[in-house]
Amino acid sequence: MPPIVLLLFLVGYFAVLIGISRLTSRGASDNSTFFIANRNSKWYFVAFGMIGTALSGVTFISVPGAVSNNSFGYFQFVLGNAVGFVLIATVLLPLYYRMNLISIYTYLERRMGFWSYKSGAMIFLVSRIIGSAFRLYLVAIVLQKFIFDAWQVPFGVTVAICLILIWCYTYKGGLKTIVITDTLQTVFLLSSVLLSIWFIADSLNLDLMGTFEAVKNSSYSKIFFWEDFIGSKNHFLKQFLGGIFVTIAMTGLDQDLMQKNLSCKNIGEAQKNMLTFTVVFVCINIFFLSVGALLYQYADANQINVAALRTPDYLFPEIALNYLNVVPAVVFMLGLTAATFATTDSALTALTTSFCIDFLNFEKKEDQNDRRLVRTRHIVHVAFSVVMLLVILVFRIINDDSVVNAIFKAAGYTYGPLLGLFTFGMISKRIVTDRLVPFICLLSPAITYIIDSYSLTWIGYMMGFELIVVNGLITFLCLLITSKPNRGEVTRWKATDKVMSTSK
Repeated sequence: MPPIVLLLFLVGYFAVLIGISRLTSRGASDNSTFFIANRNSKWYFVAFGMIGTALSGVTFISVPGAVSNNSFGYFQFVLGNAVGFVLIATVLLPLYYRMNLISIYTYLERRMGFWSYKSGAMIFLVSRIIGSAFRLYLVAIVLQKFIFDAWQVPFGVTVAICLILIWCYTYKGGLKTIVITDTLQTVFLLSSVLLSIWFIADSLNLDLMGTFEAVKNSSYSKIFFWEDFIGSKNHFLKQFLGGIFVTIAMTGLDQDLMQKNLSCKNIGEAQKNMLTFTVVFVCINIFFLSVGALLYQYADANQINVAALRTPDYLFPEIALNYLNVVPAVVFMLGLTAATFATTDSALTALTTSFCIDFLNFEKKEDQNDRRLVRTRHIVHVAFSVVMLLVILVFRIINDDSVVNAIFKAAGYTYGPLLGLFTFGMISKRIVTDRLVPFICLLSPAITYIIDSYSLTWIGYMMGFELIVVNGLITFLCLLITSKPNRGEVTRWKATDKVMSTSK
């Protein structure tokens, strides 16, 4: 497909998003609008938009690409995700709403203390910057290869263009804008994956039932793996348990996705949002895995040298943009762009919110909508865009793996301490030694890295997605060892104790 056609598509796509931004940010576009959309978001918009945010370009490209090595084993992880979402809806969301939080890390200050709070917020900033940078990197390499390489545009400029465009439609309306744009982008994403299945199946001369049978009977359709628990990353228990805890950490303890839930009017609507989202999330991942099976069958039928691709992530764009006709190519770009930018725009807003609330103390200012605070928020928004650009450039140099593997590997190290902190706060009433918490949050990933590096050598055990569980457990044990019993002499916030006892 000619690069100019794809470029014109990209320009038109962002023109639509910027137009929506202008409509949604009319009138009040103050800090309350930016951070929590004035707590007036409709739950069904939030639920639908969260699909695009949670899936991202990683799901769109990396999940189908990984089918070659893992078959449908990733679905074991998705089933764990579903359980994790239910736990978020029934345990974490009630806690956040009772405490009327804007930043969920404020909970750590009220339950544990100042340094615990700052540690949790900093962990989120690092985790989300890395995760979102990895996701944006994925679409950037596709745009670079199939559009900007034709004009010899440097990769760094490609990423900068993406971030500038995102900033243009998010800097003013923030979450209020994103709830609407992500809903639209999710429509594009879901339409794209369904149409991609249809186009690939049609090129293989398959009707609806033939497509179903082709996927079902392919060598890639195995879902459950029970063999070799010690030496395999793909064992059901590792994938399922990893899915539960990765979801709790990366969604329930993540300001990005929780910020959208907290923009709903009340806890009931937030829970409806989360449970509806769970059902759609599971179903759509089945379609992505089916795309993977069909792509590899198409590659076999057309003698495409898959091994020559730099990573499996290139398979879907290679076939969509170089082997199918113009319409499937545009549909693919529509889905990829929607998936990736729905994730990145939301992340930049959440990062800005967390930094302004958790480190600049916007919530404690008498007039949160002072022009100076709004200007400061804009500067923070730009600063995180620049940081994300730098992380992407570094990742391009060091990465040689599927991006989906890189993201969850990184999450195991970065989100693990958050999992340990929140778990300790919710199931224990012991008083932490607050000043030691930052050191524990650094020590736990270091110990986890050593275990991950040598577990195969020491005991023949290969670590998978359960890495985050190990990291969280080490954090929890360190907190337990350094804490002291609560004999009634310290009560950080009485309302929190009520929440704790209710949730136990």
